[in-house]
Order: sequence, then C-alpha cells, then structure tokens
Amino acid sequence: MMRLTDILEPQHIKLSLSASNKKEVIEELVDVLDADGLLSDRDRVLHAVLEREATRTTGIGNGLAIPHGKCGDVKEIVMAIGRCDPPVDFESIDEQPVSLVLLLVSPMNQTGPHIQALARISRLLSIDAFRKKLMQVESPDQALELIVEYEKAE
Repeated sequence: MMRLTDILEPQHIKLSLSASNKKEVIEELVDVLDADGLLSDRDRVLHAVLEREATRTTGIGNGLAIPHGKCGDVKEIVMAIGRCDPPVDFESIDEQPVSLVLLLVSPMNQTGPHIQALARISRLLSIDAFRKKLMQVESPDQALELIVEYEKAE
C-alpha cells in the first residue's frame, strides 16, 4: 500500500505560503517541487495542475484543497504541502477559504498510484484530529512525523 511518506520530503512542506489567491498558491507549491529538481518543465506542470483545477475546484471543504494533475514532466509521483495564513479563496465546495493545500503531480502513465495517493490524502484529511494537528505543526519535520504517525495507525 502506498504511503504519503514515500512521496513527501520535509523540503516539500511550506508552512507559510505567501500567496494570496488560488493560482499563486498552486504556483508556489509547484515552485517548491521545481526547486528540488523534481520537474523537467515547471511551466508545463503548472499548466497541467491549473488546467485540471479549471474543470472543477479541488477545494474539498473544511479549509482543505488537493490540487493535482498528471504531466509527463515528472518521473514519479511528487507531493508538496502548503499552509495559507490568512486562508485563501479556493472556490471550495463549502464556499469557505482554504488554509491547507496538498499538491499532487503524477506522471501520465501512473493513474492507479495517482488515485491511490488522492484516496490516502482524502482519508487522512477526513480525520479531524489529524487536520487540527497539521494546522499547528511548527516545522516540516513535525508535519512529516504527524503523517507517519497517522499512516501507521491506519
């Protein structure tokens, strides 16, 4: 079974995004992955995620968004997490602003793993205690430890 900790590194967790709108949030998280050399073409990855976002919002309610996309410019599934303070309008289904954003980008040929990763993210984020703790962690390492703890409990 896929674990988020297999695709997430501490340097991909940004606890204070400077973005003030949905597009900037996505761009900032794509840049986090690009800075680590995980994308062969930053602009194409950004376009893929924004194009997917244009079809239907990934603001899933409870202050959460999971923007995602598939693109030939990543070799494997990659993930970044960002926290927005103040929260950002993500056109969420519950019309509430978003504080926590988990970006997922997958290669074109990895539909199964992509769906598994989205399902795992959704499952973890459905746990109130997990969401609250993730909003309060003070470092990327603490965020990763929290994910490890909750994934072990599943």
